[in-house]
Amino acid sequence: MILNGPRLRLRPWRADDAPALAALCADPAVMRHFPATLSRAESDAALGRLMAHDAEHGFCFWALERHAEPGAIGFCGLMRVPFAARFTPAVEIGWRLAAAHWRQGYAEEAARLSLAAGFGPLGLAEIVAFTVPANEPSWRLMEKLGMRADGDFGHPRLAPEHPLHRHVLYRIARADWVAQRLGAG
Repeated sequence: MILNGPRLRLRPWRADDAPALAALCADPAVMRHFPATLSRAESDAALGRLMAHDAEHGFCFWALERHAEPGAIGFCGLMRVPFAARFTPAVEIGWRLAAAHWRQGYAEEAARLSLAAGFGPLGLAEIVAFTVPANEPSWRLMEKLGMRADGDFGHPRLAPEHPLHRHVLYRIARADWVAQRLGAG
């Protein structure tokens, strides 16, 4: 699946995207709300998982690139949540952009493309998102996308004493997404 917006394209990952993904995941600013930066080997393994998820499900956190200047500047898309929690099974929307591309509206454009794919051709009933409370830019974007806060949860892959253990959860149902689009038109 390839999704095109006014300025951006979301597309499947390619092997030649590995250096861009590695640079993104090694940047401490980009990864400040995650437990750690990733080594090149860890990033390459993550790329393999993204490509496998796409092959199995027809979607993933797709490579995000600008039309004017191809090459991955981050990712955005949909993934099945890979752990058990009070809201799973579920599909989450997520995004990560290189710091040089923050505050330009790229995450919102890419997230709207991803929601349209999820509720359109993929036929999902609901999409969730989550982040740590300190990641205000992400949860503000969740709200801007029409997602509603649904409390918090302890991330099962982080120890309870870990400073990033607590996450806030947001949700949007297909019916609410459709109603927003009808109201905007």
